[in-house]
Amino acid sequence: MHSLYDILKVYLLGITILLFSLSTGDIWSQEKNIPETHDDPGLEDVKVGLVLSGGGAKGLAHIGVLKVIEEAGVRVDYIGGTSMGAIVGALYASGYGAKELDSIFRSVDFDSFIQDVLPRDAKTFYEREDSEKYAITLPFDRFKIGLPKGLSKGQNFYNQFSRYTAHVNHITNFDDLPIPFFCMATNIETGQQVLLDKGYLPEAVAASGALPSIFSPVELDGVLMTDGGVSNNYPVKEIKEKGAEIVIGIDVQDSLMPRDQLNSVTNILLQISNFRTIKAMKSKVSETDVYIKPSILEFSVMSFDEGDKIISNGEKAALANFEVLKEISERQTPTTPRGKVSRTSDTLNISSLLITGNDRYTRSYIKGKLKLNKTPKIITYDKLNEGINNLSATGNFDRVSHRLVDGKEGKTLLVNVKESENKMLLRFAAHYDDLYKTAALVNITRKSLLFNNDVLSFDIALGDNVRYDLDYYIDKGYYWSVGLKYRYTNFTKATDFDFVRQFGELPDLAINTIDVEYTDFNLQIYGETLLQQTFSVGVGGEYKRLQIISETFGEDVNQIPRTVFDDSDYWSAFGYLRLDTYDNKYFPKRGFLFDGDIHTYLFSSDFTETFNEFSIAKAKLGYATSLSKNMAMNISFEAGTKIGNVSLNSLDFQLGGFGARTINNFIPFYGYDFLGITGQGFAKGLITLDYEVINNHHVNASANFANVGNKIFSSGDWLQSPEFTGYALGYGLETFMGPIQVKYSYSPEVKLSEWFFSVGFWF
Repeated sequence: MHSLYDILKVYLLGITILLFSLSTGDIWSQEKNIPETHDDPGLEDVKVGLVLSGGGAKGLAHIGVLKVIEEAGVRVDYIGGTSMGAIVGALYASGYGAKELDSIFRSVDFDSFIQDVLPRDAKTFYEREDSEKYAITLPFDRFKIGLPKGLSKGQNFYNQFSRYTAHVNHITNFDDLPIPFFCMATNIETGQQVLLDKGYLPEAVAASGALPSIFSPVELDGVLMTDGGVSNNYPVKEIKEKGAEIVIGIDVQDSLMPRDQLNSVTNILLQISNFRTIKAMKSKVSETDVYIKPSILEFSVMSFDEGDKIISNGEKAALANFEVLKEISERQTPTTPRGKVSRTSDTLNISSLLITGNDRYTRSYIKGKLKLNKTPKIITYDKLNEGINNLSATGNFDRVSHRLVDGKEGKTLLVNVKESENKMLLRFAAHYDDLYKTAALVNITRKSLLFNNDVLSFDIALGDNVRYDLDYYIDKGYYWSVGLKYRYTNFTKATDFDFVRQFGELPDLAINTIDVEYTDFNLQIYGETLLQQTFSVGVGGEYKRLQIISETFGEDVNQIPRTVFDDSDYWSAFGYLRLDTYDNKYFPKRGFLFDGDIHTYLFSSDFTETFNEFSIAKAKLGYATSLSKNMAMNISFEAGTKIGNVSLNSLDFQLGGFGARTINNFIPFYGYDFLGITGQGFAKGLITLDYEVINNHHVNASANFANVGNKIFSSGDWLQSPEFTGYALGYGLETFMGPIQVKYSYSPEVKLSEWFFSVGFWF
């Protein structure tokens, strides 16, 4: 499945480059005899139009050209752009200067924009668990596998662009911007070009830059639109029709490749596509008075990490035309330099909320995801974007657009949603670790099965230890949501013989380890809600069947030696309180974590004949912070205790091993193997230093300490010097399949080392 996904990505990227890549070549400037509009040049005031072509990352060269245009003193009267040219042009038209644009684009995380990576804390716990489990998600309606409309919905771009243009969000006619502006999009049904010069600026620019296969199409006024580069990547004719007398054009489109570069299917398809683009440009160049083509041969549409060079090459290309630009400036009425855009307040007073486009999903559901349970309310832009991202992260909407409208008592938040037509999904993942071994995960998810806000999800993990999960969840937003979970977990582990002695008296045998098979059936019915918009609070009931056996020794059962340590049914009530603001589950650089849980076991079938009512309480507190740009520290404290019956050991705390998803009372602990330490109470501390050497590559060092035993809290033993210690050195790589991690750990008490390996998301 990994190779299939890679092929799919290469195919989509190839098609994207085929349709929309931009030419690379040497600096090419074309100077013309600039038309004069009056007999006396001193009386004229020529109108200058600026055309900015599309080009992905190559479009950053527009910023370099704008710097020189400003230096030459040219007043830009009209701007027309396509795709990346529309993005740069819209910001310039809304009042930003070239230096401000430089600062903006240098601070942008383009990977997050392109991949639509939503902040982790923007998702609910349920949605967060989904996003950190599956590597590939495909539409599966009517049990037919489909392909997504794009790799990204462009939500991050839309949110950020709305923030940057908040000072002009009241303008619906783009002719009324500080510089009149328009951008080009393409009607994806007819292939015809669409000129956008009215409406909401972020929506228009999003439509112009909706690169097919990368970004999903954008629907405006009933028309489904995609990238303007498909139909018109250089709108010189349109800017003249707006009134431009002199046209300055910046072209960052692709040119034809030489024969030695035609060595792949992608490049050949790209070359064929460029025939049309280059043919169209021949007539457009002749209509351009000052034609500027930066040297961008070495860059691709995705070379955002080389933005400095691209901007610099734009400056060089414009400087070759500096004298002609000065000549144009001298024929214009002198204007005052462009001032800085005054940033609006980061605080918003949301006086009312208007939601449109929803049908299956209720107003209360959407308000809950936006974290706007009541208005008026004072929030920040960051909190607003967090709510918008939270709504988008549900996967229930193809697009979430929003707009702020000024009113007498504050701002009205207009939210328009386009509900997704996909109700069924097919998802995949793969994983390896030292406990569950190799597993391939297949998931089928069905939304709106019985109610508008419900979701049914079934996981099956196939491999060395078959596991499955069935989840049904009715999401009520701010109201109490309800769910049902059924889980089956099974694994076999070679375990220290002394470990199993806790389950009862066993004969002395000349063996060090035995194979223990651990099987857990778990059914939960629960309800949960948000507390203070931050904490997740839940209560419920649980049925558990726990079976712990060994076939290493014991009585012959069907001629197979077998020892049964537990084979009981347990019924319990539980409650929990959770807070998780970590920015990354596996390599956090900031945020807090609190996870508290209490189970009260009320009944049991009592296979061991030792059951009495008891409770188990446990809690974890974590804090992550950045010490430098690439260095982060994570500190956590964890504790748990059994309250009541001390004779039943099946659900005691088991410390040891490494993992990000555990069941029952298994607690990871470096320096010891899984199930290496057991007790009815524990207190543990962990500190980790993580250094990101290069993007997504981590090296880390950890130290953990613990006291484990019976009644350690009532006796005060948990405050004594740590009885158990362990240290680890590790390497981690973040991939689309999940993290790949290697850990070498050592404990000075046992003087033994352990290696731990993990590949892919934990499930």
